[in-house]
Amino acid sequence: MHFDPVVQVLIQVLIIIGLSRLIGLAFRRIKQPLVIGEIVAGIMLGPSLFGAISPDAAAALFTPETIPYLGVLSQIGLIFFMFLIGLELDPKYLKKGLDVAVLVSHISILVPFSLGTLLALLLYPQVSNDGVSFTAFALFLGAAMSITAFPVLARIITENNLQNSRLGTLALTCAAVDDVTAWCLLALAIAVTRTNSMAGALPTIVESIIYIGLMATVGRKLLGYLSSYYDRARKLNQTVVALIYMGVVISALITELIGIHLIFGAFLFGAVMPKHEGLTRELAQKTEDFVLTFLLPIFFAYSGLRTQVGLLNSPTLWTLCLIVVAVAIVGKYVGTYVAARVSGIDKRESAALAWLMNTRGLTELIVLNIGLSLGVISPLLFTMLVIMALVTTFMTSPLLELTYPKQQIRQNSAEPVVDDREPSYRILVPIANPSSQKGLIQLAMAIAVGNVSLQPQHKPAIVSPLSLIQLNEDYGYESTPVEADRLIAQRQMQLDELVQSIEPPEHQSLVRPIIQVSNDVARATAQIASRDQVDLVLVGWHRPAFSSNRLGGRVGQILSTSPVDVAVYVDRQTTKLDSLLLPYVSNVHTDLGLELALRMLINRENSHLTILRMATGDQPPSELSYEFYDLMERLPQNVVDRISMPIVEAESPILAVVDASRMADLTIAGASREWGLDRQTLGRYADELAVRCRSSLLITRRYNQVASHLNSVLESPGIESMSGRES
Repeated sequence: MHFDPVVQVLIQVLIIIGLSRLIGLAFRRIKQPLVIGEIVAGIMLGPSLFGAISPDAAAALFTPETIPYLGVLSQIGLIFFMFLIGLELDPKYLKKGLDVAVLVSHISILVPFSLGTLLALLLYPQVSNDGVSFTAFALFLGAAMSITAFPVLARIITENNLQNSRLGTLALTCAAVDDVTAWCLLALAIAVTRTNSMAGALPTIVESIIYIGLMATVGRKLLGYLSSYYDRARKLNQTVVALIYMGVVISALITELIGIHLIFGAFLFGAVMPKHEGLTRELAQKTEDFVLTFLLPIFFAYSGLRTQVGLLNSPTLWTLCLIVVAVAIVGKYVGTYVAARVSGIDKRESAALAWLMNTRGLTELIVLNIGLSLGVISPLLFTMLVIMALVTTFMTSPLLELTYPKQQIRQNSAEPVVDDREPSYRILVPIANPSSQKGLIQLAMAIAVGNVSLQPQHKPAIVSPLSLIQLNEDYGYESTPVEADRLIAQRQMQLDELVQSIEPPEHQSLVRPIIQVSNDVARATAQIASRDQVDLVLVGWHRPAFSSNRLGGRVGQILSTSPVDVAVYVDRQTTKLDSLLLPYVSNVHTDLGLELALRMLINRENSHLTILRMATGDQPPSELSYEFYDLMERLPQNVVDRISMPIVEAESPILAVVDASRMADLTIAGASREWGLDRQTLGRYADELAVRCRSSLLITRRYNQVASHLNSVLESPGIESMSGRES
């Protein structure tokens, strides 16, 4: 069937975007950058996979007359993507440790560049032709080996919460310097390629320097007026955005006319844009959605159509490919590591920095497409270098974790020590919205310390509100280190307000907020709970009633994956916690609820606990365990006096509990036995209570059947003096 070219291109775009998003998200699941999945999706659509499996279908879908349309769209996408890179290249990255960064960055370029030019001696006779000068070939190969993908590296740093660590700061500065230097090298390589000699490239080089100077002075001053405009208007209207985009295109055309490439003008225009916080954020957000989700996948597909893994059809060629990958890795790693060690950086951080600088990603793909378009590299070498880009980027995250685990990074980060005593008890409280979850923190404080006066000899009980800033994309502006820092500072202010509302004021020192970036909230919560050895994760349920999938969403994921005891709080907006109700059902989850209830009784002198035991027809009430009676013997008398254990005859236990909850401030219920069998529910009993309970509700799920939540309060100094019992 023959379609109009426009219709054919639209069908191609539909398939490209859908597959790119699907494969990209799959790569996110294995902790790889989204961009790597999108590059792989582009390769899958080309002759390397789709064309190999079904050549007729591939030829019918990607017809020769439509490929140029994809090329034009991909070039437009590249222009605006390079503008975004320049826009996000903040001078803040160049302020810390610049002397060390310049040395490390330039050595990390010089070594792989030198190895790349030596490798050119081997590759030039086998993968090039007489129409390409050796000088141009060697320059391009050296530049390809030297590249570090600043955008991808910045996102890896942000997602690992390294942006304020020594390692992250140095890596960002090195990558920023590397980016500028590498683009200059590439511009030189393009100029030499187009003139076919170093001498012939001199006019292009001089014109480029003049244009860069004009943009850095006159252009920067003119664009600086945008900052004052934004301060007055507080937004960018469509006319201003149109003028900015026209500037991007004009700058791109100028660098193309000079003789380097369109992308340099776009990058330069973004780099000299004023780095006004609000202006940069709004302009990036207006631009990136269409560019990153529509145009950039087309670029990946266009690159994939030019990548032919089938060209590597002999052991010799695969050996050459492995040599290319090895030279790229070794050159970047050794150059960075040695320079970092000479600069006085320890072995672990030097190795981690070397792996980070090995990230090539999308930036490498841009370089390779330019080289292929100019004819300086062949389709065979293009394929080898695409494989190199994928391998070096794919390996960055796992090797970083292996070399420099998050726990080690955390220990080396400069964090203020509030209290050097080992906490006796820890509660982790994931908070999605600090302004609406005051009740959750109040409950956590009631469980941790209640209204008991703090004594100097007591080990503190710590409550850690956990605020995770979720990044949905890999290379959107929101995930840049500068923007991540802004979001963290904003969230810190909100949590500070929440902490300051805690009464009495002396308990505020026991609240230790944790704020960090994450792309998987449930997984990060489980990792932090394990890392900090918390005793309890207390999470709020944000919906008034459960859906049919009781464990859907983040709360269910936290319940299912956290390797510690978990309690879910359904807040009915009650401020008091004086009257506690615990319907007793014999299982380990109810035992956890009982321990938390007794802990609150010990910590809060005005609280009362009702342990409700129900008899139904000929079914006697659940027997209290031997451990329960043993625990009662250990409790202070003034706590025992505030516990009542009525037995209620009822045809429906659920209705009896619902009726009793009308007089309670907080009902505490363990997850039902079915919890372990059907992970979509908390069990029939707990599910119904979540919907029908008239008081606030705390649902408990036991993970560790050995740990006790009462030891720290029962063993506290002075607890025996509180008991009032005869010895």
